[in-house]
Amino acid sequence: MLDVRRLQVLRAVVTSGTVTAAAAHLGYTPSAVSQQVAALEKQAGTPLLERVGRGVRPTAAGLLLTEHAALIGSAVAQAESALADLRAGRTGTLSLRYFATAGSTLVAPALARLRVEHPGIRIDLELADPDDPVQDVLRGRADLAVVVQPRGRAGDGHRVVHLLDDPYAAVLPEDHRFADRDVLDLHELAGEQWVGSEPPGPCLEPVTDACSAAGFTPDFIVKSEDYATAQGFVAAGLGVGLMPRLGLRAPHPGVVVIPVRNPEPIRVISAVARETSLGQPALRGLLEALREAATARPAG
Repeated sequence: MLDVRRLQVLRAVVTSGTVTAAAAHLGYTPSAVSQQVAALEKQAGTPLLERVGRGVRPTAAGLLLTEHAALIGSAVAQAESALADLRAGRTGTLSLRYFATAGSTLVAPALARLRVEHPGIRIDLELADPDDPVQDVLRGRADLAVVVQPRGRAGDGHRVVHLLDDPYAAVLPEDHRFADRDVLDLHELAGEQWVGSEPPGPCLEPVTDACSAAGFTPDFIVKSEDYATAQGFVAAGLGVGLMPRLGLRAPHPGVVVIPVRNPEPIRVISAVARETSLGQPALRGLLEALREAATARPAG
């Protein structure tokens, strides 16, 4: 295999016309340059230079390798430039996983800011369940995930960055006996029939845990995993529900939304990234944009 460094030495000799001039250009001694050329000739199995007066000129083989050395040098320069752009966050791809209610409120404005600050970055978006994307991040299939999980949970080579606390509110039919209340104590809904809006997992747990703390288990008679559909069920009088504020930004006209307390269920929305990926400027920029979006759009 031909030595790339020796190819560049040969190119310097050919373009300079003499070993001495090439040595001055490269910062080598003439003897070192001659040794490099001799070693390359041994690798090539044929002479690469011939003397002409006080200088040298390439043989056919020497001219061939000089041309390829120029191509290699150009390719290396392009690779170095591309690497510098990637390190600086000017180019590259970021893979982002998110769940539905975080899409319009957090992800969309964050990506708009990232596009301004890092216009050369391509974003690979994928909608996922609120807790599943953590494994994609840990296994390197995603760079960042917006998830629902407890604040401060870290370890296993990943970092959890808190974005916002998203409180749940009571969703009642507009003709419900509590419809004119400013706030409800959670235990007041103990005897109601319930409309479920969450699948099993981190979004349902705050509801069931809060109801348990209030002394009852909700009686889910209808279940939906879509907030718009669940609100439709509530509006039809099929039951009451607890839904997060991010899922209630477009309330159904037939429902009322009332804060609850004692206790108030809250889901914690965070961003998860691998520790080893946090050195990427574009990834750090996306995290900062998500934090800014969360601050600009408080859940309550």
